[in-house]
Amino acid sequence: MVAKSVSPVVLHGRFVRLEPLDPSGHAADLFAAGGGDEEVWRWLPAEPPRSERELRALAAGVVAASESAGGLAFAVVERAGGRAIGWSTYHDVSTVDERLEIGWTWYGRAHWRTAVNTESKLLLMTHAFEELGMGRVAWKTDLLNTRSQQAIARLGAVREGVWRRHRLRSDGVTWRDSVFFSMLAAEWPDAKARLAARLAA
Repeated sequence: MVAKSVSPVVLHGRFVRLEPLDPSGHAADLFAAGGGDEEVWRWLPAEPPRSERELRALAAGVVAASESAGGLAFAVVERAGGRAIGWSTYHDVSTVDERLEIGWTWYGRAHWRTAVNTESKLLLMTHAFEELGMGRVAWKTDLLNTRSQQAIARLGAVREGVWRRHRLRSDGVTWRDSVFFSMLAAEWPDAKARLAARLAA
């Protein structure tokens, strides 16, 4: 059975809402949440945006890149305040192979170590496995980014290995080794139960 193609959708949670990223509509909130913050952008393949205009251009590039890879870029909107506080994407989508990758994720620092990432990933994985019919969801991150690796592992993803000298970092000088993680459809029910329990605690 071939998985479904990714289409624009809004995913509703208790703490966050994920909606298609609109570079013009979300730029002001996103810049307020994390624009220019070196630590937020440290591991992303782009320099920190220094103005709302730079962030808008970067968001437009993320939307275009996600769509060209069969995916979709989502703005992560905090339901309590109604403001966009970060983004995450589906990309590297193959309906024939029933797989996609979740990545290019960031949130404003004020939302680190909160329910935001757990619920965002729960929404994205639920949609990927249960609505789109994917058999595999993957993530990759910089080998040096231990915080991201720990966050991915907490989702229940399996660490698969390292691609050496995989990507040139945004500094244009150093090379990144990438750690790959995945979750399969058969592993999803147990992971979903654990994540739901964590959010309910």
